[in-house]
Amino acid sequence: MSFVRVVCTHTSITVMLSPNELTLSHPLFVVSSNVGLGHNAMHWFRKDLRLHDNPSLCEALVNCRTFRAVYIIDPLSARAANVSANRWKFLLDCLTDLDKSLHECGSRLHVIRGQPTYVLPKLFQEWNISKLTFECETEPFGQRRDVAVAVLGEEHGVEVISKPSHTLYDPEKIIVSNGGEAPLVIKTFENVVRHMGPPEKPVDAVNKEMFKGCICPVSSEYNTKFGVPRLNELGFEESDVTTGDLWVGGEVEAIKRLTELEEKVRLQYLP
Repeated sequence: MSFVRVVCTHTSITVMLSPNELTLSHPLFVVSSNVGLGHNAMHWFRKDLRLHDNPSLCEALVNCRTFRAVYIIDPLSARAANVSANRWKFLLDCLTDLDKSLHECGSRLHVIRGQPTYVLPKLFQEWNISKLTFECETEPFGQRRDVAVAVLGEEHGVEVISKPSHTLYDPEKIIVSNGGEAPLVIKTFENVVRHMGPPEKPVDAVNKEMFKGCICPVSSEYNTKFGVPRLNELGFEESDVTTGDLWVGGEVEAIKRLTELEEKVRLQYLP
């Protein structure tokens, strides 16, 4: 049995590890390691495919010496999954849009093929990573995966930082405010959040200025090794897509549609 020191965003706890099992009740954690000034940082994009309101991405750029952005996808699992070509096309739109936004900031999105617990240790060593950040996971499967990743980080001397941004309210804070239990009915939930007050304000959008002084290495093999995959790599053809341009993925498209909706509402309902 061994111990790993884990620093949560709000509390500090100690986790006991055995060779075959690890349990962690709080998904908002930091596995601390001794690193020098200036991190070799890596941000692992998952559901947070955006530069706006992304606290864990902002954290990666704090005291950053080198920065790499990654998204991990397993083509074999993608082919086996019962997911339509429309959904995969939407995801690839999002990744392409994110890569373009990062490129404008002087970085690129590295799409890694494989399983996270297999490929991340290799990236830690190959890129000499000292700091890994990602958005806090809310689903049990993802939380168990992130605990395993935290252990890998500790083994490789990597500081692992996870911050909530997928939901308006931090789920862990809601549970704490409800006496340690999840609110199971909407009325209880409403009472809890009313007591907690308004959600935290969004953090500033990541921009080119935030990358100043930070080196963003890009491999000469980027296009062939780390580029956004095509549909055929995931087992689909373009002809399998049936939505056309109806559903276009990506942060830029999302902001455009929100802006159009706001203007429509303003013209229709406001004097």
